[in-house]
Amino acid sequence: MNLILMGLPGAGKGTQAEKIVEKYQIPHISTGDMFRLAIKEGTELGTRAKAFMDQGELVPDEVTIGIVRERLSKDDCEKGFLLDGFPRTIAQAKALEELLTDMERSLDYVLHVDVPKNQLIERLTGRRICPTCGATYHVVYNPPKQEGVCDKDGAALIQRKDDQPETVTKRLEVNLEQTQPMLDFYHDKGYLVSINGSQQIDKVFQDIDGKLGDVAK
Repeated sequence: MNLILMGLPGAGKGTQAEKIVEKYQIPHISTGDMFRLAIKEGTELGTRAKAFMDQGELVPDEVTIGIVRERLSKDDCEKGFLLDGFPRTIAQAKALEELLTDMERSLDYVLHVDVPKNQLIERLTGRRICPTCGATYHVVYNPPKQEGVCDKDGAALIQRKDDQPETVTKRLEVNLEQTQPMLDFYHDKGYLVSINGSQQIDKVFQDIDGKLGDVAK
């Protein structure tokens, strides 16, 4: 089962990825993980990628695609994979298509965990963190016993700059600009499956599982 997972920050991709991996026994492969593995193993492409990263530059597509090929060729991908964070551009999507064709494989689905922007803002801006122990709360979904105070050590909870409304809104707009062309591309190809991410976590996975079950049979 060969899958791509998409969704804006706060949509719950990570949670659903864990459930997909557990149920279908395929590896969850993020861009960062691929780069780190290639660098750790000292492959030629990993060394090239590190040189760009050390300079604070973007890794060129040709290197990234090569690293993707190396990763998808490993034994744990024999039953399939769940790609997360790649591809990010139409050029990368087309290159992935060619790569899979070369490997005599193809995508099954591109899963898009879809949550309205106003809900994402609520999810992301409601996060509160304990500055001393690092415990994470949410003012709506996981509030502390006493408002504004950490359950574990009594420290005053803080809101990170990244979680403030203006920052969150801007980040979502940038992400949406980047992902919409990808969603359109995969919709036109017939791979895109939109999942209602506004539901309870288990219901979201139930919808995903219902779709994937057709492929797994």
